[in-house]
Amino acid sequence: MPRRSRHRSISRRGFLATSGLLAAAPSLLGGAGLLTRPTLLRAAEPSAVSTAETLAQALHASLSPSQREKICFAWDYVHPKFGLLRSRVGNNWNATEPELKSDFYTKDQKALTREIFEQLIHPEWHARFDRQMEDDCGGFGHAQSIAMLGEPGSGKFQFLLTGRHMTLRCDGDSEEHVAFAGPIFYGHDTGAFNEPADHEGNVFWSQAVAANQLAAMLDGKQREAALVAKTPAENAVGFRGDARLDGLAVSEMSPDQRGELERVLGLLLEPFRDTDRAEARTCLAAQGGLDRCRLAFFSDADVGNDGVWDNWRLEGPSFVWHYRGAPHVHVWVNIADTPTVTTNA
Repeated sequence: MPRRSRHRSISRRGFLATSGLLAAAPSLLGGAGLLTRPTLLRAAEPSAVSTAETLAQALHASLSPSQREKICFAWDYVHPKFGLLRSRVGNNWNATEPELKSDFYTKDQKALTREIFEQLIHPEWHARFDRQMEDDCGGFGHAQSIAMLGEPGSGKFQFLLTGRHMTLRCDGDSEEHVAFAGPIFYGHDTGAFNEPADHEGNVFWSQAVAANQLAAMLDGKQREAALVAKTPAENAVGFRGDARLDGLAVSEMSPDQRGELERVLGLLLEPFRDTDRAEARTCLAAQGGLDRCRLAFFSDADVGNDGVWDNWRLEGPSFVWHYRGAPHVHVWVNIADTPTVTTNA
């Protein structure tokens, strides 16, 4: 049976009121350069509008020079292994070596990092992500690491959280034209792959269930167009622009099918904070909306050979949501308002 999370959510108000790390406006953080003495912040009451970005700025300000040497980088830093770090995405990787659970970070810094994570994920999904992390790596902070790119308050700053089945980031809109501050990843492995069993409690499998409900609504001709023989490389989520995409054109769907696809899109966006949901929809609208997209179901990896399509993909000129459910869930997301955006995906 999957292990249940034992993590208890930390109250942002309680944490910020008792620790020396305070969410501060960018103007309070000044223009301190990388690898320099951290800015000292004066105690203040937490703001009701604290965001992942302001909390990340506070974390950045708390770092010692030795910590900054390990986890802080220039905005355009090109990692020798991973490439451009601010747009790197992976299913199991660490942007930096120090693990969050290690003594490299203070207790307050660990708690603040948790607060940033909780701001990025919608509250209704905190428990489900905790279950995913408990199953995949032993809980939040285990086998996970962070990196910070650029300088708070400069207009070029990103917080990056990486680990097994996780790439999440925030930037306060430093990265123009892209949603989620760049490509992201989420996934879950419960250790059970066989159907019919809803992937034994996989917290993201409900997204595939909804997509398959839409597949069942397709007529014969539509189904033939939507069903593709071979799943592309799951990490191949670079934008293809106006190139011929695989699958059924959304513009050829009936109104009720189109409405069901809107529901599926809502479920895909549901785990994330409201601002990221809205930005993703804005980027999609800028490229022509769902009508410029295609929906594909891949027949080569069907767990249980039951016609429930585990692998599927919704793709537009600069919109990729690739769902791999075989043998367990991997989801790759890359969204921008134009296909000319260059990413590391």
